[in-house]
Amino acid sequence: MTDFVIHGIPGSPYVRAPLLALEEKGLSWRLDSLPMGGNRAPEYKARLHPFAKIPVLDHGDFRLYETRAILDYIDQIALEPALTPTDPKLRARMNQVIGIVDSYVAPRLSGAVTFPRLIAPHFGIPVDDAAVAAAIPAAREAIDELARLLGDHDHMAGPALSLADLILIPHLAFMPDFAEGAAMIAPHANLAAWIERVKARPSMAATDWSLLLERFPVAEAA
Repeated sequence: MTDFVIHGIPGSPYVRAPLLALEEKGLSWRLDSLPMGGNRAPEYKARLHPFAKIPVLDHGDFRLYETRAILDYIDQIALEPALTPTDPKLRARMNQVIGIVDSYVAPRLSGAVTFPRLIAPHFGIPVDDAAVAAAIPAAREAIDELARLLGDHDHMAGPALSLADLILIPHLAFMPDFAEGAAMIAPHANLAAWIERVKARPSMAATDWSLLLERFPVAEAA
């Protein structure tokens, strides 16, 4: 099968999600690494994504953007292991969690809290501590609801790994690594255990930020 190419910024949760799916499927892939903000370059918008977002998938002569569409395509192109439940209720739960990630986790937690706490310092970007503090209640609301939905299940959509786990874990994997994230997770032993369970998968090690930068270094700007 033709190799898959993902265009995106190493470390982005939305870039990592399809890489995780490709790893879980045992499919060959490579990352076309973009620099921070590289998706906003006019050439990127003209060539790859008209809305200047990441990631973009190339599979042979087929190009696709939007993370959810990419995940569905990967799950269909290689049927084993299946990453979508067949039970209608579990499938609905998977889709619900994916919607929560896109609508609430990404803006409330990853953008407003995780980025300033973990990513911005790495790139020397100033951090507004007051804005981070103000974002905590909304971020906590999303975390509390995810913990409630998880309940006593091993995964977000029941007993088996699904696309819901793969799109969520890149957003939550680093929460124990900074004070506000650890505090939000602390009341939820089930969610903390889920984070550690999914982080232990080989696909997570294969898509680690530092490893991606080593294997697929960002091209120097011209």
